Amino acid sequence: MKPKDIRYSCRHCNTEVGSIPLSSAEDIIRELQKAEEGQGEHFLEYNENGSMTVRCICEQCEQSMRMNPDYYALRKWLQ
Repeated sequence: MKPKDIRYSCRHCNTEVGSIPLSSAEDIIRELQKAEEGQGEHFLEYNENGSMTVRCICEQCEQSMRMNPDYYALRKWLQ
């Protein structure tokens, strides 16, 4: 399925970081699909509505992880 847009969402707190419409994201989509062949399954999701979600880390979670380095060992540390 060809995505309609790319959404960026924090993998820890699920905050939406931003999105890119397909019209300005075709090169990015190609690169993400290449990454999917490697370890993309860890950070790429295809949604039912035709969008692609990239799981990243928002600024707040990144700051928390810097202050608590043991969080890096956890896949999801927020409950």
